[in-house]
Amino acid sequence: MFELIRSNKRRSVVLVAAFVVVAIAIGAAAGFVAGFGPWGMAIALVVAGAMAFGSYWKADKIALAVSRAKPADPEQYRRLYNLVEGLCIAGGIPQPGVYVVDDPAPNAFATGRDPQHAAIAVTTGLLEKLNRVELEGVIAHELSHIKNYDILVSTLAVTLVGSVAIVTDVAIRMMWWNGGRNRRQGDHDSGGNPLAIIGFVLLILAPIIAKAMQASISRKRETLADISACQLTRYPPGLISALEKLKADTTVTHSASTATAHLWIEQPMSGVGDSGRLGSIHRLFDTHPPLDERIALLKEL
Repeated sequence: MFELIRSNKRRSVVLVAAFVVVAIAIGAAAGFVAGFGPWGMAIALVVAGAMAFGSYWKADKIALAVSRAKPADPEQYRRLYNLVEGLCIAGGIPQPGVYVVDDPAPNAFATGRDPQHAAIAVTTGLLEKLNRVELEGVIAHELSHIKNYDILVSTLAVTLVGSVAIVTDVAIRMMWWNGGRNRRQGDHDSGGNPLAIIGFVLLILAPIIAKAMQASISRKRETLADISACQLTRYPPGLISALEKLKADTTVTHSASTATAHLWIEQPMSGVGDSGRLGSIHRLFDTHPPLDERIALLKEL
């Protein structure tokens, strides 16, 4: 278990670096397509560095704001606070900020940059549909993400994936408006700049690359958090029952978005378990392992 956590930390560093490299590549591609030439790379370096720095400090607040999470009132949500406090004491974890999302779908997520600067958010649907033991299992799962240092890379991915999508969209729109009428630095007399062509191809592939990287973040981390949660509560049936209820519930989490999908305990939008001719391709971009697999693994503990 401890070796898995250490491996998680190492993979987190690699993934954050990979996201920054992808952001730089996309920025450079956008620059060439828009006609900035070598300046596109310089601008991309500056923007990517500023984005990574800003994301480190503010990505958790962005994730909470995008999900429309509000601070939970200690009196109104006394049961929730009691469970969080008890599990934090048992696991030796600093108590995170506690938030509630007004959404009928049962779901939850953790965010932050480290255990000292973390927050968990649960939906009103989760509070209504789960009993105390099941809710304890879900909260333990989210606290395990904090304890295992999963939250930094997951939270950074929210802003980095969103930024890639925005840059790609803006660059393609600029190229469309330009319509090929204005010459770009490096264009040949009889054709376009080959680097711009490469950049255009990269812009088309950028959302797919970002989505694949996002999917790679949370799959193994979800399984590790499930196991860690059972160690924390000493009662696997609680989390098993909670996951079974999540599986049975088909309500879509309206507070989730493509950028934040990997944060939630259950994939908030359709996609998991997709069957048909393209099912195997769709599953490549699932941010979570199927609930059936997670439940089966916990039943073996």
